[in-house]
Amino acid sequence: MKNILYLLLFVSAPVFSQNGQAYQIYNAKGKKVTYDKMVKQLQDKDVVLFGEFHDNSLAHWLQLELTKSLAQKRGLTLGAEMIEADNQSQLNDYLAGKIDQKAFDTIARLWNNHKTDYKPLVDFAKKSKIRFIATNVPRRYASKVYKEGVESLELLSAEEKSWIAPLPFPYDENLPGYVKMMEMFKDSNHANPNFPKSQAIKDATMAYFISKNIEAGKLFVHFNGSYHSNNYEGIYWYLNTYNQALKVATIATVSQAEVKKMDPENKNLADFIIVIDEDMTKTF
Repeated sequence: MKNILYLLLFVSAPVFSQNGQAYQIYNAKGKKVTYDKMVKQLQDKDVVLFGEFHDNSLAHWLQLELTKSLAQKRGLTLGAEMIEADNQSQLNDYLAGKIDQKAFDTIARLWNNHKTDYKPLVDFAKKSKIRFIATNVPRRYASKVYKEGVESLELLSAEEKSWIAPLPFPYDENLPGYVKMMEMFKDSNHANPNFPKSQAIKDATMAYFISKNIEAGKLFVHFNGSYHSNNYEGIYWYLNTYNQALKVATIATVSQAEVKKMDPENKNLADFIIVIDEDMTKTF
């Protein structure tokens, strides 16, 4: 009974907000776009990067709905930041039904909100026999870059290197997103030039595993924090670096007090910007 009540609350929450509207989709220029038009424009791409807020219930619901809609149009491959590359074999075993959710929870490093926010996507892939790729760098290696520098990755074993982007990976310290990261900490003790590089290894690795797992005729839909693909940087920049021929579309998630008009600063974040009411329920 408790689960049923939770489901009713979750499904109904996105429908109403203080002004009667929980979200609105816009294009990069700030023009309102319908959900169906977004689907139509995404279905012919090679890659869709769906940028989310990790704790936003509506963003997660829209990810699942969009995945279902696109699956009706063409074959898909799914991938996510939220599962790290060295857990691919465990993910494959779960998708194949060799292990159950309890075992998957035990042997893979799943996020605390996996069961509520990402399990529905993985289970859709399982039910539909869709490949799901664990794209993110194991977090210990991003931490290693931050503490010891990129050069420390060269000391990893061949197996460990198979879980990250090929070395040396391309890096542009002048990309606005990475510059902004440094500016955030310039007046603190955390102004470490390795910090943006520790983020870049995540972006590079996610892009690498996306490009490596693209299948002819199939659309790769990838789920990641919005900051990893906003402003056509991060994963997008690396995808373009690894394969300029790819047709990549981006979706950004933003939060506003009023969803019926997009704030100017949110324009051009992505091909599609989902503006969500700031009072939307958080999953953690």
